[in-house]
Amino acid sequence: MLSELLQGTDSGGFLIIQDSSSCTGRHLLKSFINAALNREEAIHVLGFEVSEEELGEGLTTSAHQRLRFHNAYTDPLGWTDNLAFTVHQFGLEELTHLVKQTSHPKPVTLVIDSLSWILRHVSPPVVCKTLQQLKRGGAVRAIIGLLHADMHQTGTVGSICHLATSVITVAPGMKGDEAVAKITKRSKSGKVTQDEEIFSIKEDLTVIIQSKPSHLEHKQADPEEQQTDPTANLTFNLRLSDTERKAKEKLALPFMFSKEKKTALLHSGQGSGRILYEPDANDDFDQEDPDDDLDV
Repeated sequence: MLSELLQGTDSGGFLIIQDSSSCTGRHLLKSFINAALNREEAIHVLGFEVSEEELGEGLTTSAHQRLRFHNAYTDPLGWTDNLAFTVHQFGLEELTHLVKQTSHPKPVTLVIDSLSWILRHVSPPVVCKTLQQLKRGGAVRAIIGLLHADMHQTGTVGSICHLATSVITVAPGMKGDEAVAKITKRSKSGKVTQDEEIFSIKEDLTVIIQSKPSHLEHKQADPEEQQTDPTANLTFNLRLSDTERKAKEKLALPFMFSKEKKTALLHSGQGSGRILYEPDANDDFDQEDPDDDLDV
């Protein structure tokens, strides 16, 4: 699934690469930028955490003219008179004006490095609203954002990820050059697909898919062994032996009709439908008419 995402994010898509202090996601972010440049897409980067030189290391040099870096690294809070991009400009009008400053005829892909820097200085509801407006506005083709999950509360991370069409959570792998990608993808119909893959990134930012984690392979190979038996640790037995099962099958329940009784009810003999009554000597008959006072 990771290779499918690298081939292109759908129009209006929002991809989040979620990392932590134990495993950085910036190398994977640069792989997505490089893959988009190779598809001849125009990229606008809001760079808060690394310089333009550091971000450009390893990217396709022939495509740098389609990469526009908006410098929010030198003065992210606007303390000087520098004309660089600041965190306070993170709004729909400013970003729409920013991404339209390109000669590329098609909508661009907006890369945010990182969303965590913005969330430290802009309230989460405002960030979510701006991202939602960007998705629907048509000014950008797609959004790719880096999010440091361990810097924020669970509710904040959940709100941002709820807007995303795809979320890639990276974690350390067994080897030093490997990492595990936990992928959640939501389709337009609402279907959610999840997967895990082990990957590594080469010097030219090419992503190599190694395999799936071993626990997933075991789960897919023997799904019945992974199911928990609810009767395993009980102090009494809920299972029937063969003899008990046969006796249960032969038991005639009182509310069940036997074959003979069904035949008698469905195929009635001669005289059916008549009421036969024999008066008893002790029957109480009242010879008086109870309604004689109604006679006119």
